[in-house]
Amino acid sequence: MLLVCRFRVSSPDAFVARCQRALELLTAQPGCVRGALSRSADSDDRWVLTVEFDSVVAYRRAMSPFEVREHVVPLLSEALTDEPAMYEPLLTAVDGEVERQVSLLAEDAFTVRLGEAAGPATPR
Repeated sequence: MLLVCRFRVSSPDAFVARCQRALELLTAQPGCVRGALSRSADSDDRWVLTVEFDSVVAYRRAMSPFEVREHVVPLLSEALTDEPAMYEPLLTAVDGEVERQVSLLAEDAFTVRLGEAAGPATPR
């Protein structure tokens, strides 16, 4: 799973320090693969924090420790909310080799209402 949080930042130095602490905490959690903070090349006040996890379960567990809830959750709550933040990789590529990933979503994802889904018995 890929967490993508976009920010509009007015105090870059303080923001980078907070993101550094967030990345230290998150990448120390089991199942966290990597993280990065990037600044837009087009707009100096736009930033994006991306963190990759092995699974949804790894993401949820990574967000559970007290220090993460104390430092990371408040930072993430400041992210721009006009787009989704969690994505699942479907194609990955290394050295020119592209690999298709099995979706973690159920076949009926996005077609059922809350409380109707039984779980991902058959992935997409």
